[in-house]
Amino acid sequence: MKVETYKIKDWEDSEQGLLLAENEQWILVKHIPVDYVIDGYRLYHKGFVEERSSTVQDAQIEKVLRLKNVEDAPPANFSFADTLGLLDWVESNYGIFEFQDDDESELFYGKKNRIENNALIIDMIHSDGSVEVDYDYEFNLDEIRVITFESDYHTSIQLLWRDQLNKA
Repeated sequence: MKVETYKIKDWEDSEQGLLLAENEQWILVKHIPVDYVIDGYRLYHKGFVEERSSTVQDAQIEKVLRLKNVEDAPPANFSFADTLGLLDWVESNYGIFEFQDDDESELFYGKKNRIENNALIIDMIHSDGSVEVDYDYEFNLDEIRVITFESDYHTSIQLLWRDQLNKA
């Protein structure tokens, strides 16, 4: 069991997580937003991880997570892929995906609409679960730094989105 702190390029605050797996492009962690709290999974793109460290605080968190018997294994059907493949995996397993790019304060929820060249065009899911099909912003796949799933907020947006679908 290993807890690490990650400095993400262009982000002010560091991220913390329980390391589950990694490949040459991505790091999969259980996200630790504060203290000893686990909130879903995060995938960090290694190309944007400027620094990885394990501090004394990380060691204390490891101890607590061991005492809490927190599992340090990836989700059962998870496998690494490129950025688009990971977004597709999250969408196929959860209905919607969540990601972040260079602005750490913005979270994007959506479903894949289409890919044009290296641009991801999404149907945006708003915080009330409604879908904006004509959302026309193009996200550069190479700028996606973090993909999140099974967090409390991701699950909440997913439930609101499903509720909107049931009403339609």
